[in-house]
Amino acid sequence: MIISASRRTDIPSYFSDWMFHRLKEKYVLVRNPMNMHQVSKIDLSPDVLDAIVFWTKNPIPMLKRLNELSDYTYYFQVTLSAYGPDVEPDLPSKNKMLIPAFQKLSKEIGKEKVIWRYDPIFFSGQYTMDYHCKYFRVLASKLGEYTEKCTVSFLDVYRNTERNLSPLGIMKDTYEMQMELLEQFVNIAKEYGFYIDACAEKNDYKTIGIGHAKCIDQERIERIGGFRLNVGKDTNQRAECGCVSSIDIGAYNTCKNGCLYCYANHSGKMVSKNFQMHNPKSPLLFGEINESDIIKERKVKSLKDGQMILFERGYNGIYDS
Repeated sequence: MIISASRRTDIPSYFSDWMFHRLKEKYVLVRNPMNMHQVSKIDLSPDVLDAIVFWTKNPIPMLKRLNELSDYTYYFQVTLSAYGPDVEPDLPSKNKMLIPAFQKLSKEIGKEKVIWRYDPIFFSGQYTMDYHCKYFRVLASKLGEYTEKCTVSFLDVYRNTERNLSPLGIMKDTYEMQMELLEQFVNIAKEYGFYIDACAEKNDYKTIGIGHAKCIDQERIERIGGFRLNVGKDTNQRAECGCVSSIDIGAYNTCKNGCLYCYANHSGKMVSKNFQMHNPKSPLLFGEINESDIIKERKVKSLKDGQMILFERGYNGIYDS
C-alpha cells in the first residue's frame, strides 16, 4: 500500500503532529469525500505501508522529526512557484523560509526524495512569459542542486476556483504559449542539472524532452526503498495522470495556505470551521466519530514482490544495470 499525504490538503505544513501520531498508533480514519458518514480505518504499520508520498508547500514543521519516518520509505513533493501573496496569500517568505527549508530537507534525506513542483502555471498581465522564465531561473539556481526533477502543470480552472481567480485577469493560454515557455524551462533545467516532467497534461511535450509525470511514482519508490512493487495505475485519477494506485488520507476544505487556484477548498469559512475541529491526537484529520458514522476496516496489504533491487536507477528512472 502507498499512502498519499495528501492531494487534498497540506499535511506536512498544518497537520504534521497528527501525522506522526497516526504513524505511532499505526492506523488512521478517513472519511469518504462523497459520503462523510462512511469512514475507512486504514492500517499504517510498516509491514503493509510500502511508501508515503508527502505533498506540501511548507515542510518546515516536519524537518526536526524526520527520524520518526525511519521505518518508512517516503519522499516529498514541494511546490515552490513564483507567485506573490496576491495568489498565495498565507505562505511564509519563500526567500527567507521556504527555499532554505527545501535545501535543508534535501540535505537531510537526499535529493532523490525531494521533488520540486512549479505549478499550476498561468499567464496574466503580471505573470507573463518573461516573468515565469525570470523567476523560474532564480528558483532553479537555488533549488537545482537539491533535486532531480521539477514537475510542472498548467492551471485548470474549476467551478469553485473561478470566482477566486477572477481578480487576477488570467489569460487563456495556447499550446504554442505552453511550448514556448516549457522550452525555456528545459534549457534552464539543463543548466542547473535537473529535468522536467508534466503532471496530468493532455498536451504532448515530448519533442522538447518533457515526459508525463508520475507523482505517485513506482520507479522512484522502488529506487528509494530497494524493492519492487506489484502495483497498477491509479484508476481514480484523470486519464492523463501517470500515478500508480495510492490511498489518500487527507480531507478537503482543511488547508490554510489560501492559494486562489486551489481546487481542494470550497470556501474560507468552511476551512476555518474544519480547522478548528482538528485534534492532533484524533484518528480523524478533523472532527470526531459520531453515532451516524459507519467505520469499515479497509483491506490493505504490502505490494512488495519480495525481489530486492540490486542496482540503482539513474535519475531519469532507467535502470543502470
